[in-house]
Amino acid sequence: MQNIASENNLSETAFFVQEGDSYRLRWFTPTTEVDLCGHATLASAHVLFDHLGYDEAEIIFKTKSGVLTVGRENDSLRMNFPAVDMPKVEAPSVLFKSLGIQPTSEVFKTDDYMIILNSEEEVADLQPDMKMLKEVPARGVIVTAEGNKVDFVSRFFAPQSGVDEDPVTGSAHTKSAPFWSKKLGKTDLQARQISDRGGDLICRIKGERVEILGHAVTYLRGEIDLG
Repeated sequence: MQNIASENNLSETAFFVQEGDSYRLRWFTPTTEVDLCGHATLASAHVLFDHLGYDEAEIIFKTKSGVLTVGRENDSLRMNFPAVDMPKVEAPSVLFKSLGIQPTSEVFKTDDYMIILNSEEEVADLQPDMKMLKEVPARGVIVTAEGNKVDFVSRFFAPQSGVDEDPVTGSAHTKSAPFWSKKLGKTDLQARQISDRGGDLICRIKGERVEILGHAVTYLRGEIDLG
């Protein structure tokens, strides 16, 4: 699986196999296996619903992050993930230096760092030094701010995991959405990841879980020769 993900050279490659009434699901970047990935979960559910004839209301995935479910909601897919509460930390100076920003006290960490900036423009203007950022001990770095037209925006950098910048990162929103829910005093949030490709998400806080809604489309089918 790691060799296939390395050949694909995409942010993540997902692999699933049926186990009774559920599916075992794993995700790999080009360099490592990760514990949670949103958009590859979305893609897996899309394949099951639209191409493999899955006709139940929800798909149950068993993963390294526990049980995740995906169901249909109108023309979207609704993923249910564990919400992550990130404690505030003192960050190493190399983190700020690699991002080209001034040190701030608004930094949180679990397996990722999350930095809160003052504006959407600051997030959009970031030009990280990826070689330096790779030395920061974390899976990756979420940088987020209140949005101009949505509740919050973000970008996600993970050269440590073989992904310089991820286009859209569902797992990062299990961390950023609970933060902005408390900050803005609302449980339903509109989010946008402002990478070059970009992506819009709807996030709903449901106690210790977060629902993330998104869209998936089929753009490629192929075969892999395992030799």
